Amino acid sequence: MTTPDVLFETARLRCRRWVATDLEPLLAVYADAEAMRFVGDGRPITRDECARWLEVTAANYARRGYGMFALESRPAQVRNAGGAPAEPATVVGFCGLVHPGNQVQPEVKYAFRRSHWGLGLASEAVPALLRYGAAAHGLAHVIATVAPGNAASQRVLRKAGMRLDHERRNDDGSMTLVFAWRAGEAA
Repeated sequence: MTTPDVLFETARLRCRRWVATDLEPLLAVYADAEAMRFVGDGRPITRDECARWLEVTAANYARRGYGMFALESRPAQVRNAGGAPAEPATVVGFCGLVHPGNQVQPEVKYAFRRSHWGLGLASEAVPALLRYGAAAHGLAHVIATVAPGNAASQRVLRKAGMRLDHERRNDDGSMTLVFAWRAGEAA
């Protein structure tokens, strides 16, 4: 994780591998209770957990060639919620293809700084991430999981060409919606 390899770009975003200096941006997103409301168990993660995640991601790069990635604003292309231009190369969020619990199917994950919510950045990043996964890694079937109450993420996934595949009951009795994407389908 020593060089920020650029994996793909969109009109407003640059996607690259994580580097050690991403610890602070990780904390800005994943230690935010509101941003984590629909992620995992809904609890923010600590600095130590973020540091460990950097290590896990480096192992995923070595094992699979992919994992979680940083999303940087392209200079003068992204404005924050107040309408001001974002800083050049500011990490505005994260996205990736992961295998939680060593599940077989790769799964789309993403999260953004709250100051960049509602700008259409997830709708821009997810289809590009799916295309990248198919082209660079031969991923022909990718899933995404989302809480039934997270209407915004459901819209993002549908815009990316993902379709609701099934509902899954979790160990705690809650439900998760499982969306699926297959290469060659409209994205």
